[in-house]
Amino acid sequence: MRVGFIGLGSQGGPMARRIVEGGFELTLWARRPASVEPYADTAAKVASTPAELAAASDLVCLCVVGDDDVREVLTGESGVLAGLAAGGVVAIHSTVHPDTCRELADIAAAQGVTVIDAPVSGGGPAVEEGTLMVMVGGEDDVVERVRPVFATYSDAIVHLGALGSGQVAKILNNLLFSANLGAAMSTLELGDALGIPRDRLCEVLHRGSATSKAVGSITVFGGSLEGLAPIAGALLQKDVRHAASLARHAGAPEGTVFHVADTALRLMEHGR
Repeated sequence: MRVGFIGLGSQGGPMARRIVEGGFELTLWARRPASVEPYADTAAKVASTPAELAAASDLVCLCVVGDDDVREVLTGESGVLAGLAAGGVVAIHSTVHPDTCRELADIAAAQGVTVIDAPVSGGGPAVEEGTLMVMVGGEDDVVERVRPVFATYSDAIVHLGALGSGQVAKILNNLLFSANLGAAMSTLELGDALGIPRDRLCEVLHRGSATSKAVGSITVFGGSLEGLAPIAGALLQKDVRHAASLARHAGAPEGTVFHVADTALRLMEHGR
């Protein structure tokens, strides 16, 4: 299978490297030439446009930031769909609203291209260890066809159901992560009031039964969200908004998890 990869950031970059090192023919495209320079020591080829990349690919993986970025890369004048042949597959690794995936799948289907959603969780270190989590929504046979590519960077490829279900799972994951950040910060503030040194309480929470990835992230950044906010604040804000949209559409109450998530967003100055 020939693979094209777009979105060579802190997470997508290591994913692309794992694919080419796994023996797949890989083509890359990036807006900035500097983004593809780190792959000069690999067999990866570089395309001048997303359409050119797509013409050399059977599977195109997108790991760009948000909904508008995915739309632009796919449907622009020189976008992926301008070059991808019938029978091709687009895997959306970006975290976007499930309706965006369905909208783009309808456009792609008109030219015989299939879209699946495959958002990921774990970050660059998990990619390098081959332990990234991939949450997939799409047709069974298509998911099985691309599974060997995903397996180059993931040991946890979870097929959740129809197109869009992977995005729902990822959005809920990030909603809970945000809530965990909020709960942990509230606990640390209570510890301050009760006279427990914050650095010591971080150590207890990180190594005790209350630990979570959120607690670990707060501990790494010295017991606050100040260091995490520039990295994750806007992304978590986007995903909590998506979760609220899904809840409204389903007629479900937002519940406690949203209130605690909002605490973290406000502390990162990215209030909903």
